[in-house]
Amino acid sequence: MDRSTLDQIVQDKAAGRPVVLAKNLASGHNVLVYPFEKTERSPLLEAAREAAVNDRSASVTAADGTWFLQVFNPPLRMILIGAVHISQPLARMAVMAGYAVTIVDPRRAFATEDRFPGLTVTTDWPDEAMTKLKPNRRTAVVALTHDPKLDDPALLVALKSDAFYIGALGSSKTHAKRKDRMLAAGFSEATFHRIRGPVGLKIGARSPAEIAVSVLAEVIAALHEQSGSLVAPRDASTLPESQVA
Repeated sequence: MDRSTLDQIVQDKAAGRPVVLAKNLASGHNVLVYPFEKTERSPLLEAAREAAVNDRSASVTAADGTWFLQVFNPPLRMILIGAVHISQPLARMAVMAGYAVTIVDPRRAFATEDRFPGLTVTTDWPDEAMTKLKPNRRTAVVALTHDPKLDDPALLVALKSDAFYIGALGSSKTHAKRKDRMLAAGFSEATFHRIRGPVGLKIGARSPAEIAVSVLAEVIAALHEQSGSLVAPRDASTLPESQVA
């Protein structure tokens, strides 16, 4: 790899820009492919997109030979709006799952290092924090305060971003009122439906830790839905008796 290519990858990484280094195994020629910034179709570009979505290097055979595709994706991030009880276990589990977590809450009594040790915590107003954080297609945003004054500003920014997951805590009734506010703000119904609400998979979760599990599971499912690699659970009637709990 020549120095200019390496420098560009470093710049792209700093900017949170997904890039794929394609190397022709026959000629040794390198080319940088930006899989989500071009609309034309080609075997190399399609393969680069698939590799980036799967976050996994791969190879592809084209008319000019075999190319090895090395993916340089931005890190996975999770932005939690609200330094609430659910945020504490969710943040810890998300870190274990490979996410860089940021807690956003202007209420300084809640957004403390003691409650979220080792994590990035900001007391900026949610819309200001979100604008600075610039959610991208490797970012999950979860609004957990139950307070429209805090959740809505963050959601308004999130809906304009490429965040792969946007979720908001609250009952179905709360979510219906949220929909009215988002539509009044100028968003279409299709855009509003990017918000997963009530947040989390339906597993009967009750405690903050159980709700955190359901949220993280839904985030992981959304991440893998992008690549079509999410496999629906099999009907228990088709499983061997030893696998049926």
